[in-house]
Amino acid sequence: MTGTVTNWAGNITYAAERVHRPESLDALRALVARSAKVRVLGSGHSFNEIADPGADGVLLSTAALPAGADVDTAARTVRVGGGVRYAELARRVHAHGLALANMASLPHISVAGSVATGTHGSGVANGPLASAVREVELVTADGSTVTIGRQDARFGGAVTSLGALGVVTALTLDLEPAFEVEQHLFTELPLEGLDFEAVAAAAYSVSLFTDWRDRGFRQVWLKRRTDQPMPAFPWGVPAKVALHPVPGMPAENCTRQFGVPGPWHERLPHFRAEFTPSSGAELQSEYLLPRRHALDALRAVDGVRETVAGVLQTCEVRTVAADEQWLSPCYGRDTVALHFTWVEDTAAVLPVVRRLEEALADFEPRPHWGKVFTTPAEVLRGRYPRLDDFRALAHGLDPAGKFTNAFVRDVLH
Repeated sequence: MTGTVTNWAGNITYAAERVHRPESLDALRALVARSAKVRVLGSGHSFNEIADPGADGVLLSTAALPAGADVDTAARTVRVGGGVRYAELARRVHAHGLALANMASLPHISVAGSVATGTHGSGVANGPLASAVREVELVTADGSTVTIGRQDARFGGAVTSLGALGVVTALTLDLEPAFEVEQHLFTELPLEGLDFEAVAAAAYSVSLFTDWRDRGFRQVWLKRRTDQPMPAFPWGVPAKVALHPVPGMPAENCTRQFGVPGPWHERLPHFRAEFTPSSGAELQSEYLLPRRHALDALRAVDGVRETVAGVLQTCEVRTVAADEQWLSPCYGRDTVALHFTWVEDTAAVLPVVRRLEEALADFEPRPHWGKVFTTPAEVLRGRYPRLDDFRALAHGLDPAGKFTNAFVRDVLH
């Protein structure tokens, strides 16, 4: 594949003019071994230059490798190839009567790319998607394969690794028995008097949406597991029509609502796997900060509401449980995640992003690694207490920095 290569949204054009798609593990190993610089492109859903290898580097995709998803029903695990996307994985897992504990709002994204950047779903007891990983298989700089499991001292840096350790060729994930989920949607949740902890804990997964044109939230999405109690939700008004998180977008692209039960993989994401969720005409930012600061952070955003609303399509607020991956934005702290879907206008959005980051600075937010942010590298580095451990791990596996690009170098060094 040659020519201009862009990310999903089209706001990033990679310096590499070709995506290499090896069709076997041996071909991938040989390509990595002979290349001076390598970065891996997942589903291309990052909004910054995290995947850009530079003009002299190799941009590599694992999508053409055999798309394995080998389920071990006795162990309740699945070994999944690096190029597989969540929608495909979920169908295979569900066919065995098993489930992933959580999924992100988009089922269209790659498993390896999602866990490498700290992508998450929602729920006060649900960790990021990387929390399900029990083992990672990597092709490292010399073309050899390394397997790192949970009992390995290096594991804390091996999954959410920003692609800086090698090419992920397979992951082994924990599974649980399949379950069903209902979605109950509400509207008009005021910010004034909001009991955030009670709202966030009202269901297995909870998302709040607003365009910040008014105070409070326009939509609340409660995802209830049918094996758990029905949530009491006295704070909002039950939705009377099907809703899309972005005002004006067709709700038919979204997963089934109005409390109709369905398989976990058809309800935990907001968007149906058979639909492209949008045209990509957007930019995204996300900031993850300690959950105990949720209300104060929301009030801080409300304080710059008029600035934010001018370039905003929608804002989603979710919770994520703490995890132990050294570079995870949720490392060591139960988290509230503030996600912003902006209009497709980089020049207009960046000043607003800077103003938003200033408003949230007291809460030490960690930006999502795959989104748009302007936080200075020296500030960002101070928010990751295990960064030195990760540097040592990366140097040990990749001493010449083959998998390090400008983005990773700026952030980590």
